[in-house]
Amino acid sequence: MADVSALLEGIRAGRRAAVSQAITLVESTRPRHREQARELLAGIEQREAVRVGISGVPGVGKSTFIEALGTRLTAAGHRVGVLAVDPSSVRTGGSVLGDKTRMARLATDPAAFVRPSPSAGTLGGVARATVQAMAVLEASAYDVVLVETVGVGQSEVTVAGMVDTFLFLTLARTGDQLQGIKKGILEISDVIAVNKADGDRLQEARVAARDLAGALRMVRGRGEWAPPVVTCSALEDDGVDDVWDRVLEHRHHLGAEGLARKRAAQQLDFTWALVRDELEQRLRHSSAVRAIRTELSEAVLSGELPATVAADRILQAYDAG
Repeated sequence: MADVSALLEGIRAGRRAAVSQAITLVESTRPRHREQARELLAGIEQREAVRVGISGVPGVGKSTFIEALGTRLTAAGHRVGVLAVDPSSVRTGGSVLGDKTRMARLATDPAAFVRPSPSAGTLGGVARATVQAMAVLEASAYDVVLVETVGVGQSEVTVAGMVDTFLFLTLARTGDQLQGIKKGILEISDVIAVNKADGDRLQEARVAARDLAGALRMVRGRGEWAPPVVTCSALEDDGVDDVWDRVLEHRHHLGAEGLARKRAAQQLDFTWALVRDELEQRLRHSSAVRAIRTELSEAVLSGELPATVAADRILQAYDAG
């Protein structure tokens, strides 16, 4: 059982072991741990860091980019926290990508903290664990927090809803430069960077950036922030500082009032995400639901019972319990 007072003291002192243990606590789904996590979060000092979500197509080089950016930021005097939301093992719920091995230099930087976090199979779990982990990092004086997403499906929207700036990394592609990039990702992106713009791929990357800039003009209305599209090479550490400058430009565009409004709206959304996640946990741990789960599962699998009827019975059992 965690000693919350000792964790709070360790977080305030910037001790990495305490930060790691606190994040493990807020990620836990055990009822007792959730109670302790609430106590912990109520006791930490609220600080404001630059929160950036980073996503991109598979193979785009997110980890290489984050390491290049993070190393630059720590060299400039920042303390950088990285939360990598990984796919979960179906059986264990654990992280399977191992970002510490892919960001070896940054993971050993005393001014950085890299944490691969399991998504636990639910977006509600991602939202709860990641937002609370960000709060822990900020309380420990990490002034830049980077959240890497798995880059697939709804997780991008989930992460975009918890950060100040959402950065989308993409690649130049032969043929259709916009292949695989959905309109939705363009609508939530604040900055776009075409990575691996080096060697014989440089010109192709520039063409891709130009095409993306044109596409953005079609999906963004007048008067809105126009997401800049830049090129970079994380492997050669070229253009990474330019990407960061664009992130800061977006932050300046929001201004203090705009940022406060955005974070307030995110807190309201997070409130409902917490409610949904808590209700799901209560259903999962309900003895009344457990008593009928096997029977209902078998009935649905055999086709004897429609899903709608099974769902009603689960809710009835929960309400009666």
